[in-house]
Amino acid sequence: MRVLVVEDEPVISQVCHRTLDRQGFNVTLCPDGRAAQECLQTSSFDLCLIDIRTPRMSGEELFNWIKGQRPEMVPGVVFTTGDVISNRTEIFLTEANRPYLPKPFSPSELLKIINEVMASSA
Repeated sequence: MRVLVVEDEPVISQVCHRTLDRQGFNVTLCPDGRAAQECLQTSSFDLCLIDIRTPRMSGEELFNWIKGQRPEMVPGVVFTTGDVISNRTEIFLTEANRPYLPKPFSPSELLKIINEVMASSA
């Protein structure tokens, strides 16, 4: 199972990588939406863990690109955000209709949401 982690905070990306790698996932890390877009143009992933606020291209912009260019991957998208207060983020998450993890999150919370998404798309 291949997982793309789009996260600009090194500590969080390393926690995600370590947690998912220990569970047998093949993990690719991207520091922003633009780097993730480049990965998605050449590779497929079963799951995409996308931070909503990243430099160069936001998670929202990346998700809109995925919907247009890689719609088969939409069911495997999970968002992370430290910005659950903002009205704009709340509206986006509601419209995207994808699960999300508020930051900070624990490794067990990460695995729980990943397992739920895998089960629902199986």
